[in-house]
Amino acid sequence: MTRKLILVLLTCGFCNTYSQTGGNSIYNFLELTNSARAAALGGHQIGIYDDDLNFVYDNPSLLNESMSNQLSLNYIPYIDKINYGYVSYAKTFNTLGNFAAGIHYINYGQFIEADDLGNKNGQFSANDFSLNIYYSRHIIDSLFNVGVTYKIIYSQMEIYKSLGMAFDAGITYHNPDNLFATALVIKNCGVELYTYDRNGTRESLPFEIQYGLSQKLRYAPFRISILVQHLETPDLRYTSVLDSINQTDPLTGETKPQNKLGNFADDVMRHMIFGLEFLPSKAFVLRVGYNYQRRQELKIVDKTALVGFSWGFGINISKFHISYGHAKYHLAAGSNTISVSVNLNDFKKKF
Repeated sequence: MTRKLILVLLTCGFCNTYSQTGGNSIYNFLELTNSARAAALGGHQIGIYDDDLNFVYDNPSLLNESMSNQLSLNYIPYIDKINYGYVSYAKTFNTLGNFAAGIHYINYGQFIEADDLGNKNGQFSANDFSLNIYYSRHIIDSLFNVGVTYKIIYSQMEIYKSLGMAFDAGITYHNPDNLFATALVIKNCGVELYTYDRNGTRESLPFEIQYGLSQKLRYAPFRISILVQHLETPDLRYTSVLDSINQTDPLTGETKPQNKLGNFADDVMRHMIFGLEFLPSKAFVLRVGYNYQRRQELKIVDKTALVGFSWGFGINISKFHISYGHAKYHLAAGSNTISVSVNLNDFKKKF
């Protein structure tokens, strides 16, 4: 298994990467946050090792035996009548390892169909789907977990269709005695098999390398989590028209000297997502997150408000765990995520 994982990691290293993270890839719905807990913690967190099956979507090496026979449902009424969701199920086989399957979908809504003269001919829809198959197992005295994800991706935009496949690979170290976990994940290494246009050029997938960690405090009910995103793209900063205007002195017309230290700090922070969980009991959890890149790219300079911040909570009701997450994208709107998970073993009668 270890040799196979290394082979996948090396293969992913040859995937095409670019200096920007947006506008250069296909199937970008794969980067959407799929669960309320992840949404509340800033968008993505791959370094929290517990029994949350939803985290396996971002890191297959988090899949473990505590998730066996767990069912998870997620629904996100997204921006401007777009909605998407994710459902998954896991099962452990002692001699083989941990397996799971999930379906991720997004419905972009209905669009008006019109010809080049503006004559309306009806409506059409647009949808994306991904079938994910997960596998993981322990290595090295169970302190390390390795995992892989195989994705079959289907996209339909009106009469145009596309089919692709992708792999994720991850490795997680978790030390229950120190309440610490850390992980490295390579995501969306794959290829578009069939293009929307039969004679079109195959497009790249949203390839990404992430590193994450979490630390639960021993004598306080808090867990801190950090995600470092887009390690394959060192420079996430971009220069806008406003930047060029602000760099010019209005009196002399000369270009102001750049603050290299400030630019470096800004670039480092664009890679970081921070999350904090307050765990006063097993029945109730409060969560907050901060995504610096989201704030910098979507804020309005004159009124930043809470753009980039997120929050949520989780409660246990009988055999069900229900979570809610809200992420503020910009002043106009945010996203709300609802997750419900249950372990089907809890419904078995005990004799």
